[in-house]
Amino acid sequence: DLQLEGLIEEIGTGDSTGGRKPTLLRLKTGTPVAIGVDVTPRETTVVLSDLAGNLLETEEFPTSSDINYMNKQILAKVSNFVDLYPEANLEVGISVPGIADQTSGEILYVPYFQWSNWDIGRQITEQTGMEVVIENDANAVALAELWFGNEEIRRTRNFVMVFVGEGIGTGIVIDGQVYRGENGAAGEFGHMFVSENAPVTCSCGRRDCWEAHASEKALLQRYASSNGSAGQGSIDIDHLIGLAQNGEARAINKLKENAKYLGIGISNLLIGFSPQAVVISGSITKAWDMIKDEIEEAGRRSIRQEVKTTKIVPSALGDRPSILGSISLVLARKFASAN
Repeated sequence: DLQLEGLIEEIGTGDSTGGRKPTLLRLKTGTPVAIGVDVTPRETTVVLSDLAGNLLETEEFPTSSDINYMNKQILAKVSNFVDLYPEANLEVGISVPGIADQTSGEILYVPYFQWSNWDIGRQITEQTGMEVVIENDANAVALAELWFGNEEIRRTRNFVMVFVGEGIGTGIVIDGQVYRGENGAAGEFGHMFVSENAPVTCSCGRRDCWEAHASEKALLQRYASSNGSAGQGSIDIDHLIGLAQNGEARAINKLKENAKYLGIGISNLLIGFSPQAVVISGSITKAWDMIKDEIEEAGRRSIRQEVKTTKIVPSALGDRPSILGSISLVLARKFASAN
């Protein structure tokens, strides 16, 4: 069935272990099958991908709070890929930093821009006729870990993925399946109470959320404040990590301070879920050697001695894992339908 759907291809025969030589198969590459739309607070990326997650075409544009502008940009770029490959059997996956109900295909709420009931999926279907799958970015990244993560995580049945970016999202995998909860609203742990007087305001408007203490924007504000600056300034996360890797004491100290709060939130996840592993994803993993001790120390404090220690590991998906997440939504759908 998978072969008839064009999802796999034969690549020869293997060595016999006593019977007939086995036929070797692999995912079919080079053929476009998925359009991924990755919406983040700063940038939106639209990609064309094959089954192995190889990016064949990429378009980027700055994300705007103007929802009409966003609709026009996304529709134009998706339609352009459809026109480039009219014979391809394409579907669309959309990753958003908010609450999305995959069952109904609705984006219920994007807190960063205060968008409610965003109907971009319906608009894409009406304009192109393609099926659209929509998911919260953290859930999409958790799915990408199952598809494209390192082998150890792909074999793990129960883990929590912590996606650190402008905010903090968590994807929960139970028995090899992403747990979404009612209306797709599970995993909003970025808004759990951690401590008061955070360096920045959370996207929900509070200053006591995990996101407000441990996100990229919290880290950048801590660093700016330590330099006597009122705002985050022009420095971005890659610049700050580069400074730390080259030995700047302030950058190292603020990375470790942020990691302490990241660890506090993870310790709560460990107590609540007792997963086999916690996977940390996002640009922050570039500084893993400098922050892992603070994160792991919080984790050790949260678990009883007689309970097996949960592994806390960095993701292998790179610094924009939600792009692979948007693609994974389509791949999971295609293989499910083929079965």
